Amino acid sequence: NAFRFLTIIPLPVKGPAKIEDMGHSLAFFPLVGLFIGLLLAAIYWALSFILPLPVVTGLVITALVVITGALHLDGFIDSMDGLFIGGSPEKRLEVMRDSRAGSFGVAGAFLLLLLKFLSLENLPESSRLFSLILMPVLSRWCVVWPLSIFPYARPQGLGHAFKSQANWSRVIIATLLAAAIAIAIFKLKGIIIMAGLGIITMLAALFINRRLSGLTGDSYGAIIELGDLSVLLLILILASPR
Repeated sequence: NAFRFLTIIPLPVKGPAKIEDMGHSLAFFPLVGLFIGLLLAAIYWALSFILPLPVVTGLVITALVVITGALHLDGFIDSMDGLFIGGSPEKRLEVMRDSRAGSFGVAGAFLLLLLKFLSLENLPESSRLFSLILMPVLSRWCVVWPLSIFPYARPQGLGHAFKSQANWSRVIIATLLAAAIAIAIFKLKGIIIMAGLGIITMLAALFINRRLSGLTGDSYGAIIELGDLSVLLLILILASPR
């Protein structure tokens, strides 16, 4: 079920997902992120033999959007449209329901993808593959604990199925998995990146909660997208010469 929510990759599983199973899958979000990261790294490695690296970077970012079915990007766009207008939380939630993208959403998506591209392009070549692997691992981890901490802003929705089954045991399992992968890839720097991402995620979740009186499925998608970018920026900061 984590694969069904986080990717469009078909699995040989028949029948609809049960609500309780969706909640149980939260603990394994980092493992799905690891699969996505390995796939992105393989795409980058293969294309680097036949295309200029800036083009490869753009295609890898495109591949990430395709692999996730643009679900998280759509949530980011809807969140940008709702969070940055005036009015009550109810009005903001209503704007986020609108399938049409507004100016905040379009501008936000453009800047998000641009910053991802620039961040990847400026990483040391020796760490790009490892960064592509770690990025989706930690961004899928960082959405798990806001799911457990903050209330859900709507009475129903896809995200509500995860929220209703979220608990701290699943947060702990997801955190241990993410930490193990981060240490395996970047050693101590992996934990520093996790800590930095945790702070960024908490600030983002607090801001969203204040604006909406809770989080929504769109908010979860926005947190994942922000997590992707934040991981790349944190790696870039740590890799920069002093």
